[in-house]
This record gives sequence, structure tokens and C-alpha cells, in this order.
Amino acid sequence: MVRKLVKVVILQLVVIIGTSVCINPNILYGAPTPPADATKCAPDVLPQEQSAAEPALPARKVVNIPSTAVHPKVVFQINQAADASTILRFVTNYLIAEPAAEVAVVGYGEGVNFMLKGATDAAGKLYADQLQVLSGKGVHFKACNNTLKARSLTSDAVTPSVTVVPGAVNEIIRLQTREGYAYFRH
Repeated sequence: MVRKLVKVVILQLVVIIGTSVCINPNILYGAPTPPADATKCAPDVLPQEQSAAEPALPARKVVNIPSTAVHPKVVFQINQAADASTILRFVTNYLIAEPAAEVAVVGYGEGVNFMLKGATDAAGKLYADQLQVLSGKGVHFKACNNTLKARSLTSDAVTPSVTVVPGAVNEIIRLQTREGYAYFRH
């Protein structure tokens, strides 16, 4: 599950970096680096069946990111109350695999419910305790002020571990475009 999440994040990073770069996933898992010619994303020569009239795809540059240089940033979006426990589990598992990651959880609509004071999970545990533990690991929880206003709530309604942002959609876009966060939606 965590490996699949990491692959999704890698794909997001490739999209952010651009299609002219390929990342060797072996580097992310600590495997030895294969020879440079074994990691090419596109062949240096045209296949025999390709005619000269057809445009050739340019060879892509391979980027081997050392595991010490990888410092992923991920924003998890939540807009359904039923997804709160799942998202918290995903974040917890992701941090096990990527302890140096910067993680933000942005909620709007019913997705802010678990961020409210007194909110409990199915087992009756306060979400505030879980948020506090994850906040201690550097996770930033952000609740949409538009959602709070629509419910006639103020920032006092959320737990201390949560920051209220003007709008969740704007915050998600800002994190992606200005701060380089990959996007995860369950």
C-alpha cells in the first residue's frame, strides 16, 4: 500500500517536473544504480520499422535522485467525513515510509468534521488526539473557512492542531503550484 502511494507521488512529481525527465525508481528504494545506458527512457536509435518521415521522440534525460535528496511534499485532500480515519491512516503509513516528508491535510465540506473540537472516530476516540500526534510529526491540518462560514462556525470550532485557511481549493492549488506539493485524493 505504501509502495503504491510512493509510486503515485513519483508520478505526480514527474508531471510537475515535466515529461522530458524520467526518475529511476530504484534510487528511491535504495537499490544500486544501474549503468546510465540501462536507465534510458527512450532509445537512442529509431526502431527499424519507423520511417524517416515519422518524427522521432527525443531521448529523455534520466535523473537519478539520491535518496538523501528526496524531500517529498504531499497534500492530502479530504471532503467526506467517512474518509477521515482512512486519510489519517494513509498519512501515518506515508510518514513511516517517508519520515522527512512535508505533509498537509486540507479539508472542506464534510471533510472538516474530524477537525472540529469534540469529533470522535468510530471507536469513540477523539480525533484531536490523533491530529496532535501527527502534528507533532510535522503534519499540517488545514480547514476551509468557506465551509466553516457556511455552517455558521468560526475558527474557534476547530481543534488547536488545525489552521483555518480562507479556501480549501485555493490552498490546495497554492501548495501544488507555489510550494511543489504532490496531490493525493482518496
